[in-house]
Amino acid sequence: MSPLSWIEIYVEDMDRARSFYESVFSVELNEIPMEGIDSEIQMYVFGSFDNHPGIALVKNPHLQPGSGGTIVYFSSKDCSIEESKVLAAGGKIIQEKSGIEDFGYYSLLMDSEGNPIGVHSMF
Repeated sequence: MSPLSWIEIYVEDMDRARSFYESVFSVELNEIPMEGIDSEIQMYVFGSFDNHPGIALVKNPHLQPGSGGTIVYFSSKDCSIEESKVLAAGGKIIQEKSGIEDFGYYSLLMDSEGNPIGVHSMF
């Protein structure tokens, strides 16, 4: 069993961040109601809450987005597809698609909130 259980990507502007991830990865994010837990927190998950590992965009007044920490890598059929959507969605390209020998390819991107993210593909 993988030790990975849950990933939170911190955002400042939830509408902007949702638009970025929905545009770049062609997915729909779903809100997780936080009533009774913490009304200051907003959370949207990729897919359903039952996805494991789960990935969520989180707006939390105690935690801020930014570079220099952990990088989340998203799987892709061809990382150049997501890379081609990043600029129009409000992000930046840190490292264009590059080969990693027998391990496929990757792109390093920056989301609309200043978080570095990676995309990995075998082609």
